[in-house]
Amino acid sequence: MSVEISNDAHARRALISRAYDPQLLRAAGDRLVRLLSDHLHIVQQGEGPVLNWHEPQKNIAAARKSLADSNLSVDLVSPPELAPLLERFEELIQQSLARGQNLHHPHYVGHQVPASVPLAAWFDAVTTLTNQVMAIYEMGPWATAVEHAVVEQLGEAIGFEPGSFGGLVTSGGSLANLTALLTARNVALGESWSHGLADHSPAPVLLAHAEAHYCVMRSAGILGIGTDQVLRIPLDPQRRIDVNRLDTMLSELRAKNVPIVAVSAAACATPIGAFDPLVDIAEVCRRHEVWLHVDAAHGGAASLSSKYRHLVEGLHLADSVVCDAHKMLFMPALCALVFYSDRQHRFATFEQVAPYLFDPSAPGMAEFDSGVCNLECTKRAAAMGLWGIWSLFGSQLFEALVDETFDKGLEFYELLNQQPDFKPFCQPQCNIVVFRYEPTQLETLSEAEADDFQLRLRRKVVESGDYYLVPIQIDGRNYLRTTIINPLTTVEHLGGLLDCLRHHGKALLSSSHS
Repeated sequence: MSVEISNDAHARRALISRAYDPQLLRAAGDRLVRLLSDHLHIVQQGEGPVLNWHEPQKNIAAARKSLADSNLSVDLVSPPELAPLLERFEELIQQSLARGQNLHHPHYVGHQVPASVPLAAWFDAVTTLTNQVMAIYEMGPWATAVEHAVVEQLGEAIGFEPGSFGGLVTSGGSLANLTALLTARNVALGESWSHGLADHSPAPVLLAHAEAHYCVMRSAGILGIGTDQVLRIPLDPQRRIDVNRLDTMLSELRAKNVPIVAVSAAACATPIGAFDPLVDIAEVCRRHEVWLHVDAAHGGAASLSSKYRHLVEGLHLADSVVCDAHKMLFMPALCALVFYSDRQHRFATFEQVAPYLFDPSAPGMAEFDSGVCNLECTKRAAAMGLWGIWSLFGSQLFEALVDETFDKGLEFYELLNQQPDFKPFCQPQCNIVVFRYEPTQLETLSEAEADDFQLRLRRKVVESGDYYLVPIQIDGRNYLRTTIINPLTTVEHLGGLLDCLRHHGKALLSSSHS
């Protein structure tokens, strides 16, 4: 018996067909490439604002209006022509570009998020469009192969022994640090995955660089260790881990039979970019039989630079290492790598069985099923951009990017030293530079007022769209902090930043005195 298809069913199928139309994809793609290339050309020339500043509620209202207008401007079913949809598509892309942050602008010197290599986006687009996902090999065979290849390539560059180490890619440094520290907990505390930590007495501790990224504290809370059980390791005058104090702390803890999950070092620490002395720290940890974890989310890429490799000397001596490709390898977010010096430790992270995923008839595939060692089950193919750019340009591109931006950090420091009204905090080791603007008028203000001035000045500059930089507090004092993470930023651009700060600073001081 035939079933009559209703008009509603016809309309539904027509709508779905329109959304999946390859011709629409091609036409929209042509427009997208033009819009993005034109946008990059303008932004990379330093034209227009860095941050398109709008109050949050105004941006949300604009985004909501676009959702509400979805059925008003275009007939999605009846007309066969694509023009109305393409016009709407272009309008939405332009709106997105006009209201976003412009990381490719040479005046962006803010957070540790790079002006990513543009071509990487097209490699990401391949797996985004085809929706290649990872958890089991057969769902993303090429994505899995690509991930293994970049883990091996970068791991060998770090100095891990080929064939002995292992690793994985995950979504961001916070999740990467959590994954590595979960592994360390399970190795150090035996049956903690199944039994929990309630029976442990005395309570386990985690030792961390005193200025470790906040995700280390978050990890301690999530893992059941507790933030109160994170012992901050004192720093030396260069704000690196004081190795002698670390040695003393570990000796005292061992004497009291306190379980130690790990020591978490930094390469480099976020506030000023300080690189810990990893060779000495590794020796202390080895002697006390303690897991050494290194958060090298920002600085791990220095392994690819002949000039700056000394900053991460000893990185391969760690039990686990985190390196973010979406920082100093200049990849689109998010792509974070976790390395284990002992490849078998990948399987100590989780103890779970999921029969509907993992095929017991092919136990050897566990080596390639990322879900067995990754917190994410369905996971995007995050390594495609890194693989593509490395395959196109080789490791020399990453070396050039590290050298260019690290060199600029030192050049900016030297420029600051030449200015009587600016005071750098210290000589930088990388592309993170911390300083204060201190015109003579600040001498009449209290310490608290002078500190507040740094924050208000930063806010004025950011909302103007002229430059983008961030604040940082060190030893209770407020500073301005730049990360030179756009390789197209020049010393002239950095000089312009100082002029910009002077301009807005004078206006602030004038308004406060009037």
